[in-house]
Amino acid sequence: TLNGRDCSIQRRHQKIIEEGPPVVADPDTFARMEEAAASLAKAVGYVGVGTVEYLYRDGEFFFLEMNPRLQVEHTVTELLNDVNLPVAMLLVGMDIPLHRIPDIRSLWGKQDRHGQDTFPLSTHLRTPPKIHVIAARITAENPDVGFRPTSGTIKELNFRVSPHVWGYFS
Repeated sequence: TLNGRDCSIQRRHQKIIEEGPPVVADPDTFARMEEAAASLAKAVGYVGVGTVEYLYRDGEFFFLEMNPRLQVEHTVTELLNDVNLPVAMLLVGMDIPLHRIPDIRSLWGKQDRHGQDTFPLSTHLRTPPKIHVIAARITAENPDVGFRPTSGTIKELNFRVSPHVWGYFS
């Protein structure tokens, strides 16, 4: 598993704020969540990019769903882990084992990004995140009709992009 993200802030079943690494769950609980996600994927024979979602409350977590696909929020995971998920997904689909994918090797602290040696993909051996990532979705709603989603005119948009702050449309 890769370092995860918290998607707790939602409106109308849409994730509004994505944050990683999660800060609401203590590290031991989050480690158990990752282990449960890996166990679930192994139990159903899933190989590929996917997301396991949980509900979390007061130190307990409950399985919600598994999404066997790349999600629109994948950029938070990419930035947090420094792993290009679409490339990793394609390489896995080409039967290239994880231990041979350069970004995965780097995340697990391997100096030789193009090495052939195998290594355990245990989360406790993974390089911890060096950054904190927050992503926000901008939505438009019309208050005159019960806050229904609507389109509108953007009069000005100014992303102040830097190596550590950037914006994009999806």
